[in-house]
Amino acid sequence: QVQLQESGPGLVEPSQTLSLTCTVSGGSITIPFYYWTWIRQAPGKRLEWMGAISFSGRTYYSPALKSRTSISRNTSKNQFTLQLSSVTPGDTAIYYCARSRSQSITCSGNLCSPPPYDSRGQGTQVTVSS
Repeated sequence: QVQLQESGPGLVEPSQTLSLTCTVSGGSITIPFYYWTWIRQAPGKRLEWMGAISFSGRTYYSPALKSRTSISRNTSKNQFTLQLSSVTPGDTAIYYCARSRSQSITCSGNLCSPPPYDSRGQGTQVTVSS
């Protein structure tokens, strides 16, 4: 059974870059046809799909976050990483990594809903504050 674990700083200053890592165990991130996904949930808001990296290394980003987001992977460590630049207090949220077999993304306005996923990390709280 695959397990995912997020790691990274819990506090980031405004204008800085947030960097989170998801460590995957129980299955390789290169196995077809999975998508390794970043999701967040801000206080009082719905889950938001941020982006994903496929088993082949192709990346996908939410249109609303694309200019600030970068997702990469380290296959030797079986990890994938999220970088979100120029953060503001509005980026304060619980950040999750997840595994999905779908890239069926629905976006309404600036918010994209995550696709169905079969595994997800416990989440990590990130607060943006000075």
